[in-house]
Amino acid sequence: MLKSFLKRVIRSLGFDLRRFDPEHSDSAQFKQMLSTHGVNLILDVGANTGQYGQSLRDLGFNGHIVSFEPLTEARKSLLRACESDPMWDVAPQAAIGSEDGEVDIHIAGNSVSSSILDMLDAHSSAAPDSVYVGSERVPLRQLDTLAIEYFTTQSVAFLKIDTQGYEDKVLSGAAKVLDNVVGLQLELSLLPLYKDQLLFQAMVERLGAMGFDLWSLTSPIIDSRNGRFLQIDATFFKST
Repeated sequence: MLKSFLKRVIRSLGFDLRRFDPEHSDSAQFKQMLSTHGVNLILDVGANTGQYGQSLRDLGFNGHIVSFEPLTEARKSLLRACESDPMWDVAPQAAIGSEDGEVDIHIAGNSVSSSILDMLDAHSSAAPDSVYVGSERVPLRQLDTLAIEYFTTQSVAFLKIDTQGYEDKVLSGAAKVLDNVVGLQLELSLLPLYKDQLLFQAMVERLGAMGFDLWSLTSPIIDSRNGRFLQIDATFFKST
């Protein structure tokens, strides 16, 4: 009865209380997946200010993290976040895509929604703080150009991509990397939020054709006006 009472009190405050195990916690499930596959290197593409890397450390992951972030101000915060962590590196400043060159990135008011692609009304109307407030021209590099140097013969690598609709372009420039990772995680959209982006089903089919099986769907971003899922984190591992 005490447990039920505590749950009701916590939920009345807008929170929930769950066990930290794979059946009840997305984070515990992800930790178990990384451990099961022996992952010791994580490539964090679209690192922003280091939120993902910090969450990995909070989970107890003590392997090598390499973060990729193109925007100058976000990258400054990222460098501060990992400055005391010798196992967390930041790659040279560049956006990641299908070719090497230069590209303009739209800067969102909330920073995390910044993208190379134009934002659609479905996104900005659901999250007004995400509207673009500026832009920055940055180098554009294939992941194969920047990431391979971080691999060793002992690496068991995992790739995370959070590039706000640009995920398919990242994959197109990552053939060598994809050959050398055991799994990957992408934030995928369930309806068009950015112009010309590939949606959830198309991305699942593309990765399936490349030999990756869908393992989990977690951390949905929801339109608070109606409860509709907008984006979701999809985790894949190579078929065995």
